[in-house]
Amino acid sequence: MAEGNLVMLVILVLAILGGNNLVAAAAGILLVLDFTSLRSVFPILERRALDVGLLFLVIAILMPFATGEFSLRDVVGKVGTLYGLTALAGGAIAAYLSGRGLDLLRHHPQVMVGLIIGTLVGVAFLKGIPVGPLNAAGFAAVILRMLDRMR
Repeated sequence: MAEGNLVMLVILVLAILGGNNLVAAAAGILLVLDFTSLRSVFPILERRALDVGLLFLVIAILMPFATGEFSLRDVVGKVGTLYGLTALAGGAIAAYLSGRGLDLLRHHPQVMVGLIIGTLVGVAFLKGIPVGPLNAAGFAAVILRMLDRMR
């Protein structure tokens, strides 16, 4: 078994044990692609998977507007409340962190292993939930930037 496949297998097992179904599915799909000699799609996935994933995430976020679940009146009426303004700030901060996380993952993909293990530790021992690699990478990117400035 190739070393990369062994790492993917470990990630798959850790994700299953930690209850992170998305990471488990991704690792499983990559292992199946490799074992079925469909490795030729790896360069395409490497170039476009993040963009396609983000597209589907944005579609999911916009869906309540598309289905009419939220009207313009709802948006205006709810955003001006304490909870609405707090959610607005939280959303902006999360989007900023996710952007920094995306940059970190694009330039240093090796951090993904630490993010996965850290997420699993947080789920198992801190009663957390897996929020996704972009948020985790965003936090890591901010911490790394602070550490760089301290040097």
